[in-house]
Amino acid sequence: MEKRILTYRKYMDELLLREDVDWGQIREEHLVQVGFFQHERLIHLIVTVVFALFTVLSIGMAFLLMAQGTEGAGSWLFVVAAFLILLVPYVRHYYILENEVQKMYRQYDEIIAKMGKMGFTL
Repeated sequence: MEKRILTYRKYMDELLLREDVDWGQIREEHLVQVGFFQHERLIHLIVTVVFALFTVLSIGMAFLLMAQGTEGAGSWLFVVAAFLILLVPYVRHYYILENEVQKMYRQYDEIIAKMGKMGFTL
């Protein structure tokens, strides 16, 4: 998904430099693509928050078991490490999705501005 969103945004950046396009059609297609990426962003937000909660809970459980001197604390530290290893890529991916969708909003504003210059109305 990262490659797709980056490729699409760069394509739109190049398209915005041109003047010989049907901005109405581009606007409609852009709204569809923004919708797809917004959905992807929401799903990744949910997954990232769930992984963050599990990470915090597993850290708490590991500390609780260590404070009690229970033998299972070592295995919980393994769980903490596993969640942290998984959480980092989820945060990175969500960061990319969030920033690229924000850039796509600005592209939409540019499309609307170009439509206004050409005498189109919404």
